[in-house]
Amino acid sequence: MTIPVHQLSDPAVRAFVTALNAHDEEALLHTLTPDATMSDDGSDRDLRKWLDNEVFASRGHMDVEKETDGGRSLVARYRNDTSGEMRTAWRFTVEDGRVSRFEAGQA
Repeated sequence: MTIPVHQLSDPAVRAFVTALNAHDEEALLHTLTPDATMSDDGSDRDLRKWLDNEVFASRGHMDVEKETDGGRSLVARYRNDTSGEMRTAWRFTVEDGRVSRFEAGQA
């Protein structure tokens, strides 16, 4: 069973997932701090390049199964047109209402 995005606890994470699922580049970038960083499977990546490849160009989508840590840690089924679907874990750092870092990887 999935958690509806509008029910995610943390407002910044909710905005991030909403924008990601809508493939709304402008809205997603607005959820991030100007110096936001990310890692994928434990390796730091170029945030903008990763978003372009894994989200926007390949129509990424998250179906959240579980949230912990006040909504800043998620387990989700993530899918895109390039990699198919996989079970993933996401951890978000939020500063001043925006995501300053997220870490994604297989769960």
